[in-house]
Amino acid sequence: MSAAEDTRPIADAEADALFAGLLGAPALVLAVSGGPDSTALLLLAAGWRKRAKRGPDLTAVTVDHGLRTEAGREAGAVKTLAKRFGIAHRTVRWVGAKPSTGLQAKARAARYRLLGEAARKAGASYVLTAHTLDDQGETVLFRMARGSGLSGLAAMARITRLDSDVMQHFHTKRASAKKGRKEQPSGATLHADSAGAVLLRPFLDVPKARLVATVRAAGLSVIEDPSNTDPRFTRSRLRTLMPGLAGEGLGPARLARLAHRIRRADAAIEVMVDAAAVFAQSPWSGRGPIVIQAGAFRTLPAEVALRLMGRALALVGDEGPVELGKLEAFMSGLAEALTAAAPAGRFRRTLAGALVTLAGEQIVVGRAPARRNRTKTIKPAPK
Repeated sequence: MSAAEDTRPIADAEADALFAGLLGAPALVLAVSGGPDSTALLLLAAGWRKRAKRGPDLTAVTVDHGLRTEAGREAGAVKTLAKRFGIAHRTVRWVGAKPSTGLQAKARAARYRLLGEAARKAGASYVLTAHTLDDQGETVLFRMARGSGLSGLAAMARITRLDSDVMQHFHTKRASAKKGRKEQPSGATLHADSAGAVLLRPFLDVPKARLVATVRAAGLSVIEDPSNTDPRFTRSRLRTLMPGLAGEGLGPARLARLAHRIRRADAAIEVMVDAAAVFAQSPWSGRGPIVIQAGAFRTLPAEVALRLMGRALALVGDEGPVELGKLEAFMSGLAEALTAAAPAGRFRRTLAGALVTLAGEQIVVGRAPARRNRTKTIKPAPK
């Protein structure tokens, strides 16, 4: 039976396996909106915790984005259901003016920020969401449409740091942020620490149909968010394409498999970038310029060189990770300079708050000078 054809409710033994490794956590936050997927998360987590006799305290958290008048009533319905299962509930709200563009992306960032704050208040080491195999497939399509690089096409990880997940999936990351934020193998435990809670997606390999069947079998009612089918949003439009793509063999399971393979390749490339970092003659401390040997840099595979430079720019500059398209354009100019004969090969350019200079056999990545406000000279109109 293929994943697309599997509509069986999730059995207790399967639920126990999905939540395996979490019994030692002090507390867990369950992100529950009241839709079928998150209602299944609430139902299955409550059953698992009851069967375990002892284990973490559970808190269901509903995020009210303040975008729909019905949201307050829906949060109340989730609270009632959580109480029925003996689980504490909190509603957190996204307050303030809402953006006129990029609404869904900013709402998502606000959601994770609020969930992280709720986890800290609850003393929870993990935040669990109900993302499914179908969500993973949609994410791959969405990022393809946005022109993402390999890191973006790796889509969602089963387990990751909550604070790193809030960030957009740019091609590069801060070198200082790499420690402890790599995805763990299936079954491994990523512990929370002072950096914040861990985000866990236990249903990432589970078809949405199975969660819907689980909720129906329990006789529970769910909330349908109209934004999920709103054609104003790219993800909603892509969702309507999924049945047709599945008919051509490009269903959620195959897209998720592609993401898994890309994640595997992405991890291998990151190891190569780690090794290539030795070509820098200065420590990657962020306290001074990074000097890279031009000759060695010239011999690196293009993808490795791209990522190494991206790390240096993000670490030394003051604007964070560099967008992939801008980094690619920058590297094109640097590559031309590296292959040109001196002095034509001299290169001096700023990006992301960093200044990159090529002189002789050294590529120096330093902090860019502060920008000066220049007063424009207005010439009088011709008479």
